[in-house]
Amino acid sequence: MIYEDVPFVDRIDRVADHGFDTVEFWTWPDKDLDAVEARLDEHDVSVAGMAANTEPRRPEELERALTDPTKQDAVVGDIEESIEVAERFDCPNLIVLVGPEVEDYTRAEMYESVVACLREVAPTAEAAGVTLIVEPLNTTVDHGGYFFEESSVGFDIVREVESPAVKINFDIYHQQITEGNIISTITENLDAIGHVHVADVPGRHEPGTGELNYPNILAVLDDAGYDRHVGFEYSAAGDDDRALAAIRELVTE
Repeated sequence: MIYEDVPFVDRIDRVADHGFDTVEFWTWPDKDLDAVEARLDEHDVSVAGMAANTEPRRPEELERALTDPTKQDAVVGDIEESIEVAERFDCPNLIVLVGPEVEDYTRAEMYESVVACLREVAPTAEAAGVTLIVEPLNTTVDHGGYFFEESSVGFDIVREVESPAVKINFDIYHQQITEGNIISTITENLDAIGHVHVADVPGRHEPGTGELNYPNILAVLDDAGYDRHVGFEYSAAGDDDRALAAIRELVTE
């Protein structure tokens, strides 16, 4: 979502120039993985996360969706292939987007399909040391038609699957739009959170451009003992360099 005016691998250079040593990105099948690996090695930059879904399309438009009971074999195959790529990059997290609401199925049937897919693939993820992080998305602004937006549903999925390799990607931007109550929700469910995404509301820009008090939120995460990655998934309100400099200042305070 940043430096979109330059080739993908060159964005790694820009991030490294700002002093960051970890990146994440969305789908991997549309990337030149050899080139990505070479650029990461050049800058000694690691990968914190990538998408488990192999289709380069919007989450609410996925054809091979966890919510579709007829696609479970294909979905599991996609995730297993993504786990192999994650192992190649020593990447600890794969973001799982469950997909759209599927016509002709009840919400209960779609929910059970999601749980069944994750239960089947969880042992492979455990063996690889990869965490599958399931993500709720807001349906009001960005992803109408996506299956679920409430963090409570995500926590229920994690606890029903009962695997250390399945947790939630808690995207603060999405959850502020959907439900608010960010700090309490995080601290009360920290055991089920495997990754945190950050952007401000409204606009999905860098922290400091909207209504969220990110210095407080990040301090609470530290105090609560959260020891995993925080990914800044945003589009810059203006200049990309200025946005990254502001983030660097925020995380080093």
